[in-house]
Amino acid sequence: MAYVGTPIDTQNQFQSLVGKRFSGDASTTGFTLDVAPTSTLDIEVFVENVRQDPNSAYSLSGTTLTFAAAPPSGTNNIYVVHQAKAVGTISPAAGTVNADSFDNTVISGQTALGAAPADTDEFLVSDAGTIKRVDYSYIKAANTPAFSARESGQQTISHNTITNLTFGTEEIDTDSAFASNIFTVPSGQGGKYYLECQVNLYDADSNISGCQLWLWKGSNSTKLSGLYDSTGGGENRSHVNNSVSVIADLSATDTVGAAVNMTTTDSGTVTSYGGDSGTRIIGFKLAGA
Repeated sequence: MAYVGTPIDTQNQFQSLVGKRFSGDASTTGFTLDVAPTSTLDIEVFVENVRQDPNSAYSLSGTTLTFAAAPPSGTNNIYVVHQAKAVGTISPAAGTVNADSFDNTVISGQTALGAAPADTDEFLVSDAGTIKRVDYSYIKAANTPAFSARESGQQTISHNTITNLTFGTEEIDTDSAFASNIFTVPSGQGGKYYLECQVNLYDADSNISGCQLWLWKGSNSTKLSGLYDSTGGGENRSHVNNSVSVIADLSATDTVGAAVNMTTTDSGTVTSYGGDSGTRIIGFKLAGA
């Protein structure tokens, strides 16, 4: 049979108000209820059919009802009526909760991020069920710190002399960690780094007989990677191009540079050239390392 009006609630059952009776003994002030009200205003308390003032006559702590003064003796002369109680929960239908259901000052997916996140931008993650904030700096996959520097002009290299290479032109220095021809690992940025150096040597007299190039750590105290290039057979050259690379495990404050030891048949000097294809050093931290 059809009906007019609000549909019948088929999810929850009708419930009556909860009540409780007690017998006073002129000395007891505390009584235990079956249901814990949220405040003194959620119940009506009667003693000898006289309603008690919820602001002064009694107090509540969980299910414990405490009178300011002990009610008089009597059988079932105290009764409590709960004004209301929860009758169930309502689950929203699928697809009915959207962005308008939330306070957009707290949670919003309506505005797209227009640029790469800043290091201080925060994401919400679940840590074993606990929601936590995490800065983007902890999860970004960028290979930084990173640097690239080259010889700015010409550097004179003496015969059979260990010479630290100079890189006067910085091209990339993401963390301002490259200075005075040396890269210094910033605080908190220890890890595995890819490092590479190339050298371009020239001798107008074509007397270059050998060239040893290496990357070093700690003011040339530790060789990270080295390569020796020799002409052999007495055939000298005017140009030598050599390069070395390595993946090194570096700690904060470690310093990195490059050095060369060149030999000539006339014990003369040669020139290390700069420019786009000249002497250069690069490096970057491996993501996640």
